[in-house]
Parts: sequence; C-alpha cells; structure tokens
Amino acid sequence: MTGKPRGEGRTGLLNGFAAYGMWGLVPLFWPLLKPAGAVEILAHRMVWSLVFVGAALLVLRRWAWAGELLRQPRKLALITVAAAVITVNWGLYIWSVNSGHVVEASLGYFINPLVTIAIGVLLLKERLRPVQWAAVGTGCVAVVVLTIGYGRPPWISLCLAFSFATYGLVKKKVGLGGIESLAAETAIQFLPALGFLVWLTAQGDSTFAAEGAGHAALLASAGIVTALPLVCFGAAAIRVPLSTIGLLQYSTPVIQFLLGILYFHEEMPPERWGGFALVWLALTLLTWDALRTARRAARALTDEISVPSTTRTTGTTSAARNAESVASGPDPVDARP
Repeated sequence: MTGKPRGEGRTGLLNGFAAYGMWGLVPLFWPLLKPAGAVEILAHRMVWSLVFVGAALLVLRRWAWAGELLRQPRKLALITVAAAVITVNWGLYIWSVNSGHVVEASLGYFINPLVTIAIGVLLLKERLRPVQWAAVGTGCVAVVVLTIGYGRPPWISLCLAFSFATYGLVKKKVGLGGIESLAAETAIQFLPALGFLVWLTAQGDSTFAAEGAGHAALLASAGIVTALPLVCFGAAAIRVPLSTIGLLQYSTPVIQFLLGILYFHEEMPPERWGGFALVWLALTLLTWDALRTARRAARALTDEISVPSTTRTTGTTSAARNAESVASGPDPVDARP
C-alpha cells in the first residue's frame, strides 16, 4: 500500500522538476529562432501549440469539455481575456530574451507571487497576515531600488508579473485543466496568428521558408516547447502537494537568473543585486509564513479529531480548507514563458 503512493510521489516530483526545469531553460531556445522577430516567433508559437495540443487531445479523446465550453458565453469571454493576456506575456518574454534582458525577465517571475497577493487584496478584498504585508512592502522597496539601479522602472519585470498574475486570476475563474485551457486559448489565438503569418509571407518578410528546413523545424517546435512542460506540470500537480508545487515554481526564475548572468553575461551592478536581494527576502518571508501557517492548520485538523462528532464535521472541514489554502502559497499557474 505504501509502495504505490511513494512511487506516485516520486513520479510527481520528477515531472515537477522536468516542467519547471524546461520553463527555466527556455531562454536558451528563443535565440535559436533568429532571424525571426519576436512577433513572428509568437505567431508560430500560437499556431503550432494548437496543432500539438489538439493532437494530444485527439489521442487522449478528451473533447467533451469543448462542447460544454461553447455553451457557456461567460467562460468563453474569460478564455478570450486569458488568451489576450498570455499573448502579451509570451510576446514580451520572447522579445526580452532575444533583446538581452533575461535577468530582468526572470525578475518578473520572482515578483509574480507578490503581485498575485496584491491583486488578491485590491480586487478580491483578501486580508493579509502581518508577515505577508511585510513581504509585499519589501517587494515595493525592491522595485524602488531596482528603478534606481536600472535608471528606469523595471517595466519588463512589472509587465510580465502583472500579465501573468492577471492570467492566473482569470484561469482560476475559468476552472479548466491545463491542456484543455491551453487548447481553448490557442484556438482563439490561432486565426489572428495564422493571418499574420500569411500576411508576413505575402510581404516577403517571413523567415519560415527563407531560412531553410532546420529553421522551419525550430519554429514549428515552439508548439512542443510550449505544451510539453505543461503536460509534465499536469502530471506533477495531481501527485504532489500544492505546497511542494508552490516551492518548485521558484526554480524557474532562479534558472533564468543564473542563465542571464553566467550564459548571457548580463551586467549586475550593486544596485540590481540589492534589489534582487530584497525580492528574495520577500519571497523567503512568504514561504516561511505559508509553511508556518500550514503546520498550524495541520495541528488544528489533528485536534479536531478528538472533538465530539456534532462539531467535528464543521471544524474538520474548515481546518482542511484552511490547510489547503495556506499550504500552496501563491497559486502556481500552469502556463509559463
């Protein structure tokens, strides 16, 4: 009985490391697609992602959700918003990597949990614990320090963080699985992206056929690069606790940050190190607070077992819900750069 859960947990961890590892290494892929510009790469990513995910759903025979979605205009509208927001996120990320801003892009995904919390307070009227307020305040100070270091606001980081946090909020309301959601979003993106590629070809500016078969294959593989980590993430999400997923998500910007410094040799003056250190301090506070609160909720859940049956159901349900919500920390979203 214990062998199977342990095996499942090990499989989940391996898939989690694979997903976040691939998302972390993706800055190595986008430069390979030059001389294609960021918009052309983005369009190919949309088109080929739908082809790849559509084939996967065809093999898995998971199409029932599509009919239900078409009968729900509100969900369709939310999916359209999600598609628009992730288009901005993907396009900006591709441009930033190919323009030598890998470190600043990684910062966007470091501060994303802080932005997610801020959105929760501003839009969902959520109440924060004191440590969470301290983390958000530290993050704001970090942005000021980085603004001084860059000589301008870190707009790439802020746009990536806010677009991804908005995307996560919309996806939470939609409630579709990762592969299904990506299929719906890329279906909305498909026609505009294909139309742009056709126009680009008519103008003689497309690199798809002009740069040889290898370049065309790389552009087509953008769909696999988008969808494969998502498949691994889905396998991990159903096998390991959300608290583990929440911690694993930090590995992606860490890998991207190290690539920016060690591989792309981007500059890191003292002011930027100071700003990043403050961001890391804020994330440490968030993680510590989430783990501490999860332990307290788990103890409360254990104590409820000894309560008489008339009050046990309500107490246990409340404690379980609290444990689940705090253990995960910021919601890990199932789509990445």
